[in-house]
Amino acid sequence: MSHITLIRHGQANSTARDEASYDRLSPLGHQQSAWLGDHLRANGPHHARLYTGTLTRHIETADAMATGLAATRDARLNELEYFTLAAAMQAEHGLDIPTEREGFVAHLPKVFDAWQNDRIRAAPEPFSAFEERVRSALDDIAAGEGPALVVTSGGLISMAMRLTLGLGIPAMANMALAIFNTSLHRLYPIAGTWAPAMFNAVPHLDTPDRHHAQTHL
Repeated sequence: MSHITLIRHGQANSTARDEASYDRLSPLGHQQSAWLGDHLRANGPHHARLYTGTLTRHIETADAMATGLAATRDARLNELEYFTLAAAMQAEHGLDIPTEREGFVAHLPKVFDAWQNDRIRAAPEPFSAFEERVRSALDDIAAGEGPALVVTSGGLISMAMRLTLGLGIPAMANMALAIFNTSLHRLYPIAGTWAPAMFNAVPHLDTPDRHHAQTHL
């Protein structure tokens, strides 16, 4: 098994309320990604492979990082469709979609719980299918040669941590809410299983002049 460093994409279109509109980086998202690339290059060529999802925000993040690695695109690394799930949850169960970030603290676990228990009829994929595609993607990447960078999304990273740590839905939702744009999360193989060796690290944004770039949305 090779170790995997998961990276959340740069800040996307935070004013969007649907999947298509959200799927592009903001100017700050491009800058965050470039800073991350600078950090990785300054600390040596530790990674032999690069993977991304097929979403525009994943590809734009990897391009701005400029690692020099040829990217393998894998749709299994794409984000869950939260806007679609939230709209279905509102239509089917009357749960309003929050208009401010604080509202998602209560909203996200309710959506995840209903999704896990197959109570969202219009869900774009079952929770179990999302769980399995994340597991299979990580297993396949880990079977390759050399450490890998994986550019993906916050929901997928929280699922990876759920699989690694056995998290319940409330903890998985809290973890998803905490993940910074362009943050680093490392899974390290120990005795045939995963150990989380890093979570939510943003060393490239951890200077006073870049604290404004430590974004969640």
